[in-house]
Amino acid sequence: MNKYIKKFSIAVLAAGMFFSIPRTHALQGPPPPPPYPGYGHEQWAGPPPEIQGAERQGFHDGIEGARRDYENHRPPSVDNRDEYRHPNVPGRDRHAYRQGFRRGYQVGVDHLMGARGPRPY
Repeated sequence: MNKYIKKFSIAVLAAGMFFSIPRTHALQGPPPPPPYPGYGHEQWAGPPPEIQGAERQGFHDGIEGARRDYENHRPPSVDNRDEYRHPNVPGRDRHAYRQGFRRGYQVGVDHLMGARGPRPY
């Protein structure tokens, strides 16, 4: 009888260990957010057609800044981006660049964080 109890105990222990191993899908986290409305999956990073010049460059840089913040697990804040605070554009274009950067950064944050993150401005 004692022999059967030992075998049963080993079987129960093995089953308990097997069922306590987490599944890989549970470790992967939530699925990525849907694409930003108005932007297709591949083109979400493209600026809207009405944006031109330095504002267009700012929009693109803003999306890239949001992507880097997301990848590095930093909270979204447009004011923490050096490209926003010290744009590498002529003085006359700085306002337009920053305006485009803010808009692009927000599009990036909304896309990457599923509009769940706090607004960066």
